Amino acid sequence: MTYWINTVSADHVQRGVAGGFTQANHGKPHMLRKMERGDWIIFYSPKTAVEQGESLQAFTAIGRVADDEPYQDELSGPWRRRMEFLPCTATPIRPLLDRLEFIVDPQRWGYKFRFGVFRIEEPDFLLIRSAMTQPRAA
Repeated sequence: MTYWINTVSADHVQRGVAGGFTQANHGKPHMLRKMERGDWIIFYSPKTAVEQGESLQAFTAIGRVADDEPYQDELSGPWRRRMEFLPCTATPIRPLLDRLEFIVDPQRWGYKFRFGVFRIEEPDFLLIRSAMTQPRAA
């Protein structure tokens, strides 16, 4: 099992959650082909929307790959993977920065997300999942 981060604006994450799918790297299949059924993906959203979006810098969804191969959407053409999403709450990244192993340089923490999709280790996955799924105080 592999753990991934997928960098996607929050509006696109919401569409994926509603439709039970994910895309990566502007609809290209390369990274999606590296994923396997049962892999976990955490979605990081730097902005609320691709165009004219406000800064968000939060983990916005978490899900598991639910198919064996990428498929191409017939209507719009991008490559996708079917997903099963967990109920969760959007969680700002900044309170977690000092504890995430994949953040090598806290002064330049955003650099890693420029790659779109990347692997993370299980301890980072568990830390983020815990922050996203724990009950919030009212």
